[in-house]
Amino acid sequence: MLPKPELAFFAIADISGYTSFLAGVELDHAQDIIADFMNTVVKGLRPPFRLAKFEGDAAFVYAVAEKVDGSVLQDVIETAYFKFRRRLRDVKQASTCECKACVAMSDLDFKFVVHHGQMVKQKMGGREELAGRDVILVHRLLKNTVSEKVGSRAYVLYSDACIQTMGVDPVAQGLVEHREAIDIIGDVKLWLRDLDEVWKKENERTRVEVTRADAYMTWDFDIAASRQILWEHFTVPGLRQKWWPADAVIENSSNKRRGIGTENHCMHGKDAIVEEVLDWRPSDYLTVSTLLPIAGAPKITLTHVFHDRANGETRIEMRVAKPKPKDKAFVDQAAAKFKENITKGFGKLRLMLEGQETPHSVIDEPPLIASSERFLTEAVKSSAS
Repeated sequence: MLPKPELAFFAIADISGYTSFLAGVELDHAQDIIADFMNTVVKGLRPPFRLAKFEGDAAFVYAVAEKVDGSVLQDVIETAYFKFRRRLRDVKQASTCECKACVAMSDLDFKFVVHHGQMVKQKMGGREELAGRDVILVHRLLKNTVSEKVGSRAYVLYSDACIQTMGVDPVAQGLVEHREAIDIIGDVKLWLRDLDEVWKKENERTRVEVTRADAYMTWDFDIAASRQILWEHFTVPGLRQKWWPADAVIENSSNKRRGIGTENHCMHGKDAIVEEVLDWRPSDYLTVSTLLPIAGAPKITLTHVFHDRANGETRIEMRVAKPKPKDKAFVDQAAAKFKENITKGFGKLRLMLEGQETPHSVIDEPPLIASSERFLTEAVKSSAS
């Protein structure tokens, strides 16, 4: 039988500065550094993406889906990039090696190209390969004129087909229109976001987190589901209202991009509990202020934290900020009722996800590139130029 076409999102994470980095540096450390950074990004992209294959200085990933929440997909790409930037910072601080490769690692960066279209899976040489016009297109889009036009080496380039499928307003979300002429396809409309600019804003943002040490009260729940899946069930209204103790969850955001400033109205009959997002760190934690529909009610601040567990489960910590002394009695009463309702809600969520979610298996994926982290443990001298 011929392979059946499937709709999918394709993404390529490509290392900027790869060729110049490898020129004239110590290859043992250079290869370890490249492998380390590439693995960091690939791990950050999955789920929802799966690794198709490594292609030299790039990783080709895909997610089989006709449609995906546009805010979630953008968060996944940007969070994977943030993980690389944090890893680069940590490695620079931890490594004492002064070889050319270790000195030059700061010249490395990442760019992403994302597209949506059709593909077929074929067995070639005992391995699964993705094929089709759209697979060709996403690869051709890597050779673009973005750097020449805007001077950025760190960016994400979405095809208009991807933007339309996600159902987002690119202009409202600050994306810049861009076009490329692809020889076998013609003019392609694209949307660009500067990731270096996004990283600077992320790095400068003040954290608003109720820590466990400072929490007035904390509730822990363990669920056998991936952290990304649970994050989506906490933050995407259509998924959240399937289990959250509310009749409906209505989301309000100025540009339809979920994050700081987003308001959620958790409806209970005609009444609404209003949440405002104060901090947004997918898929690590989010902090919200909650206002109950009661005259004179104080705002209650909660942080929801997501932790990977060794047994494959995810732990969700719900931390309540310390109230003012005059509000303590109100918070005590509200928290007792909330804990009762949310415990029932988590029971419903477990029934939805445990044993039903298809685990994101990496067994059928190509292995990650081996890195022995010699750049952190073994100093070498730069070879004479």
